[in-house]
Amino acid sequence: MEYKVSVIVPIYKVEKYIYRCAYSLLEQSLQDVEIIFVDDCTPDNSINILKELVSHYPEKEKAIKLLCHDENMGLPSARNTGLKHATGEFIFHCDSDDWLDTNALELLYNKCVSENADIVYADWYLAYQHNNRYMSQSSGSTDVISPGLHIIKLMLGGCLKFNVWNKLVKRNLYINNKIYFPEGYGMGEDMTMIKLFSFTDKVTYLNKAVYYYSQINMDAFTKTTSERHLEELQYNVEDISCFLYERYGNRIEKYIHFFKLNVKFPFLISSKKESYKLWRLWYKDSNVYIGKNPLSSRRSEILQVAALNKHDWFLKCYNLLVMRLLYGILYK
Repeated sequence: MEYKVSVIVPIYKVEKYIYRCAYSLLEQSLQDVEIIFVDDCTPDNSINILKELVSHYPEKEKAIKLLCHDENMGLPSARNTGLKHATGEFIFHCDSDDWLDTNALELLYNKCVSENADIVYADWYLAYQHNNRYMSQSSGSTDVISPGLHIIKLMLGGCLKFNVWNKLVKRNLYINNKIYFPEGYGMGEDMTMIKLFSFTDKVTYLNKAVYYYSQINMDAFTKTTSERHLEELQYNVEDISCFLYERYGNRIEKYIHFFKLNVKFPFLISSKKESYKLWRLWYKDSNVYIGKNPLSSRRSEILQVAALNKHDWFLKCYNLLVMRLLYGILYK
C-alpha cells in the first residue's frame, strides 16, 4: 500500500504524554497515513500505554509500526530509524510529548499537493498547562515562498524556525540528497531541516496553527542543559555552517553570523551570570553583526548590546520583569 504521509514518533520517557500524542495521530482525518513509533529503549511505561491505545484501532494495524532500539541511542538516531522504514510520499515528525489537531495532516498534505510543493510549514502553539500561545510563521510574503537561498536566509535570520515538527517534507528530499539527522548530536539536531530546504524547488506555507508544542514536560530533551549538550549544539552549528558555505559560498556569510547570534541568544534569557559569560565566549566574530540583521527584533538587539557591554544588571532585570513576571503570569 502507498501511504500519503509517514509520521515518525521517537519515544523516550513520555508515559505522561504518549497517550495524547498517539491519540491525536490515530484520529487524523487524512486517510492512508503510516505511523512509525520508535522505542528508543524507554525505561518507563510508555510502550505499554501506547500498545493499549493502539489495540482499540484494529483497522489501522497494518499502518502502524513499532520499532525498538536495543539501547538508548538518542533523538537523531530514533528519527533516522523511522526514516529508514518510512514508505510514505511525505514525512512528518511528531515529538511524543506533543500533539496535533485531528485535521493537521490533511491540511498540510492538501496544501502541499495543491501547490505542487516539496515542503509545507505551518504555524503552531506553545502549549502550557492552562493556555496556548499562537506562534506565527508568516514572513510577510505570499503563501508560496521562493525556494532555496531565500527561505534559508529567513531561517538563518530568525524569521522562520527550523523546527522539525511543523513541516511536511517530501520523502525523496531525504533519500535523493542523503539527508539524515546527526547521530550522537541531539541538541540542535533540527538544524538538519535547513539542509532539506536547500534542495527544494518550491515551498509553501499554511497560515494556521495545527501543532501543539508542549511546554510542560520538564524532562524533555530541550529542557535540559549540560556540557555535552553545549558541545552537541556547537557541533551542529559548525556542521550546518560548513554545509551552507560549501553550497552557497561567501554570499551566505553574513546570514551565518546572524544564525550564530540567534543560536547563542537564549543564553541571555536567563538570570545566571554564567549564561551571560557563555554568550560572550561563543562566536565572538559574529558580534560585529549585532544590529545589522533586518529580520531581528529591537528587543534582541538591545539585549545583545547590553551583554556585549557587560551590563548584566540590565539582563537580570529584563528576565525578572519580563520573562518571569509577565510571561510567568500570562503563560503557565
